[in-house]
Amino acid sequence: MTASAPMQVTLKLATSLDGRIALANGQSQWITGPEARAEVHRMRASHDAILTGIGTVLADDPQMTARPDGALANRQPQRIVLDSQLRLPAYAEILTGEPVWVFHTGGARSDLENVELFETEADDGGRVSFSAVMQSLAARGVGSVMIEAGREIAGAAIRSDCVTRIEWFRAPRLIGAEGRACIAGLGLEELSLAPTFKRMEVRACGADLWETYQKG
Repeated sequence: MTASAPMQVTLKLATSLDGRIALANGQSQWITGPEARAEVHRMRASHDAILTGIGTVLADDPQMTARPDGALANRQPQRIVLDSQLRLPAYAEILTGEPVWVFHTGGARSDLENVELFETEADDGGRVSFSAVMQSLAARGVGSVMIEAGREIAGAAIRSDCVTRIEWFRAPRLIGAEGRACIAGLGLEELSLAPTFKRMEVRACGADLWETYQKG
């Protein structure tokens, strides 16, 4: 029997030059420019699934659909929300279109439509275990996932050692230390333990910088 290929997990980051995803008050639209956003839509369409967290849904109410031009124009990834306590609003924009997969740690909701609920284990912080979600997705035949989320899920993804690729868009503006970081704490005590990625490409994308990294 031929072994299945490992899942490709892409972490997409859109930040200021100093790695901030929002001001301290949460304002984040739009840090990067229209060219970067167009590339992100093409990336979404090229993945089997796109994953976000309840924090992003509550803050930005995104659709998380792919709206690219060209050959991928009609391809939509499976949308996934990590929502440990099932706080997803019944009126959320992400619930329009194809059914959304929602991973949670327990409880039930009767008012949510257009969703498939998957109960999964919790991590040490009581949130949905990122590793458990990745295992569940692989079992369902998902071969590639793109993560578009806040710092907590970005941090959980890095800590789980699941991320194989980072696509990082940096806008030529500075926000400062009071801004919101793009990745939550990794709990490192030695520099030698820091996750390391190989820089594959750097190019201009409109006014922004687009960097691609691959897991070493």
